[in-house]
Order: sequence, then C-alpha cells, then structure tokens
Amino acid sequence: MQKAVRKVVIAGGGTAGWMTAALLRKVLQQTIEIELVESEAIGIVGVGEATIPPIQIFNQYLGLDEKEFLRETKGTIKLAIKFENWRVQGESYYHTFGAPGANIGFCSFQHFWLKAKEAGNEHTLWDYDLNYLACEQGKFNKINTQNPVYDMQYAYHFDSGLYGQYLRKLAEKAGVKRTEGIIAQVNQDPRSGFITSLELNNGQKIEGDLFIDCTGLRALLSRKTLGVKYESWDHFLPADSAIAVPTERFEHTVPYTRSIAHANGWQWRIPLTHRNGNGIVYSSKYCSDDEAMQTLMGNLDSKPLDEPRKIQFETGRTEQQWHKNVVAIGLSSGFLEPLESTSIHLIQSGIVRLLKMFPNQGITPAMVEMYNQESKQEFETIRDFIILHYHVNQRNDSDFWKDLRNMDIPPRLQQKINAFKESAAIFNDNNDIFRDASWLQVMLGQGINPTDYHPAAKVHGDKALLDIMHKIYHAKQQPLTKMLPHDEFLARYTG
Repeated sequence: MQKAVRKVVIAGGGTAGWMTAALLRKVLQQTIEIELVESEAIGIVGVGEATIPPIQIFNQYLGLDEKEFLRETKGTIKLAIKFENWRVQGESYYHTFGAPGANIGFCSFQHFWLKAKEAGNEHTLWDYDLNYLACEQGKFNKINTQNPVYDMQYAYHFDSGLYGQYLRKLAEKAGVKRTEGIIAQVNQDPRSGFITSLELNNGQKIEGDLFIDCTGLRALLSRKTLGVKYESWDHFLPADSAIAVPTERFEHTVPYTRSIAHANGWQWRIPLTHRNGNGIVYSSKYCSDDEAMQTLMGNLDSKPLDEPRKIQFETGRTEQQWHKNVVAIGLSSGFLEPLESTSIHLIQSGIVRLLKMFPNQGITPAMVEMYNQESKQEFETIRDFIILHYHVNQRNDSDFWKDLRNMDIPPRLQQKINAFKESAAIFNDNNDIFRDASWLQVMLGQGINPTDYHPAAKVHGDKALLDIMHKIYHAKQQPLTKMLPHDEFLARYTG
C-alpha cells in the first residue's frame, strides 16, 4: 500500500515511547507530524535501570547535557556487570565494557595472554582491563587521551521512569503532541488491514500513516490487532517471572551492576543516587513465587522503600517487528531478561533502524523485510549471549542449573563455544551488539579454558612477550591514581 508518511502515531509512552518520539523529532524535524498517546492510568514496567555504552551516542545525538541527564535521572556510572556464583557458588567475574590488554600483533590479546601464562605470567586477563581495575577500587573519572590502552567505555544506571519524563519534556518542547487517553479500539482499513486510527475511550480518533507500538508486553497493535505471532524461547531461557523492589541507597555507590545467581534464578542490584534497584529473575517451573520472594527479601543489602511487585513474561520475540504500517518498539517487539542490560538498547536500535529505513512516499516490502531480518539477527545474538551464561555452569545445587547445563542450545552458539575451547578464537555475527571482549570475558568467566592459541603469539619469544605484558600491566595501573571515588566524581561532575 503506497501512501506517503506524513504523520506518525506512537501508542504508549514510558521509556520506549518517549525515546522514539524524541529521536524521530530530532532526525525528521518538522517534516512529519508526531503524536504520542498514553494514559497516566496505565502503569509501565519501568525496571530497565542499567544500560550499555551506545546509550551515550543516543543521548549525544539528542543534544543532552550529560551532567543534567545524570541529575535528572538520578544516574550513576556503569563500567561493568559483576557476575557472582554463576559458574560455581562462591566465585565471581566481571563482564566489563573495556577490552583487556592492548593490540600487540596480528591476533587478539587473549592469544598472547595464554602464551604468556604458559611462560609463567600469573596475572589474570582482567588485570589488564582498566574498567575492572576501576570497579575493584570503586573509582571513576573521565580520561582525555587518544591512547587506546586507556580506553574506558562506560554506560549508566538511571531511573528509567525519570528518563522517560526527561525525554518527554524535550520532545514536547520540540513539537511532539501528547494526547492523554486509553485506547479503546484500533481501526483498520478493510482491504489492506493497515491501521487507520486509534479510538480513545472518550471517543476521540487519532489518525496516522505509520504507527509505533510502544504498548509494552500487551503489544496492542502488532500482536493483538494485527495478529503477528510470537516466537517463544522459553525452551532455551525458562525464566518467566521477576519480582522487583527498590531499597535505600548505600553510603558508597559502586560503578557496576551486580548479578547474583541463586538456586533457581538470579538477583540484580543496581545503584542509583537516590535508591537501589533490586529484583530477582526466576522460572515458575522450578520455583514458587513465595520461594523467590523469600530469596530476594532475604538477600537485600538495604531497607525496602516500597512493596515488591511481580512481572510475568515469556522470553522471545514478535516474529515481524514491522508488519503492515506498525513497527513494534520496546517490550512489544519481544522480551529478553535483563541479564545483560539490553532492554533500553533494543529500544534504541529499533528506532535507529527504523530511521535508516524510514518510508517517504510509502511503505515498501523490501524495507519491511530488511528491517525484520536485521531485528531477528540482533535479538538472536543477544539471546545466544544470555544462554551462554546459563548453559556453561558447573553448579549442582538445583535441577534448574543442571537442566540448563544439559539442554540443547542453538547451533551457532555451540559453534562459538567449540571454537573458543579449541583455539581461543572468537567470531562475530552481523548485528551482534556484543563484541569480542564481551564474549571473551563471559566464556573465560564461566570456565571455558582454551586448549590452544594462535601461532602468531609465539613470534616474540617468552622473555620479550613477558616484558610486553609487564609494560601493559603497569600502563593500565597509571590512570587509577587520577581517578576519584565514584560518589565523589558524581558530586563534583553533576555539582
């Protein structure tokens, strides 16, 4: 159906709705009309409090001042996720946003590290990672240097509800129209099936050419109205429930997220400047709500500020995230548990992808097909990365962990595990948001130890290689002296 897109209607607010509205308005300026429909009466999931580094690009493009953004969203700095008890109880490792080591030669750093280990080097891979070193000391500072050895990628923890409100002010000021109301009916063209308008419970009709479904897990437009099927991944990722509760903030704010594995799931701890975000993710097949609640409430480090609330979900994705004239963004496009803080990133990449393919004189099948293909690849690579954490475990304290260790996994993931185990090699997929350093840290952290390395690692000879490793190790230590305790940095920077 060829029809020029002159008006975009966004169904639903929250983080997804207002991120979409803000970026569409910024990129397309006044060339199209944008109207967002939301109701104060409908709650939002609102627990996506941790992010990954590309959020910086999104914020910069919108022209947000980082200091103001941190103040407005009660934000803190995130350098890593600390995984506790995931391989076995009592052990932990970090998945940082940094890259361990430095570029030495043809092959990746882990090959040189493995060879150096053979030659007597006792430092762990993480000892060569500035993000890890800063996490361990609870420090942060901005490093102004072009030297990649000192590269320190970071993201944020923030209150996603406050982020949505912050972007709403920005978007409305730029000309996005907000309409308050509950959607009572969705009207479609009888011939094409395209959505023509949203009818509110007060009888008001909101017409549009392109509709963005930001209605969360309800997926009111894409799944409920257009009947797009949902591809469930609960056979790979059986967790289907979460309980979230905010607690008082700590005196000292760590610059990382904590992910703590328990007998039947895992618990998150996210530090903000006004409170901590906490929750537990679990599978109802292995654990009752009462047991999960007991585990969560028995493992809080500070006093609860509100009643815990339960969130029910099914891991998977909407099969066509763009169907007819509806694009699903956020939870309406699929759900992946927040283990690697990808929820807000998937909103961001969904909007950016739409803008790259934005229809001018009409929606075309080729555009829709390309959008869906890329979305599918991105969702599947994140899914595989999450499965990796669960599958490669050595815990024997519950059926939950034993079953996950013994389950069949996607062939591409098995291939990646085998390649790393056999030769320390890591291969990237198209649209994989996690690069080599991420896969490396999680595979090593979960206990996959390569049995070989690349022959190029032998070129330097043992003595020269150990010397190089020694220099990199000391170079990584240098910036730490100029860093501040995380809380002091935030206080000074946001002032």
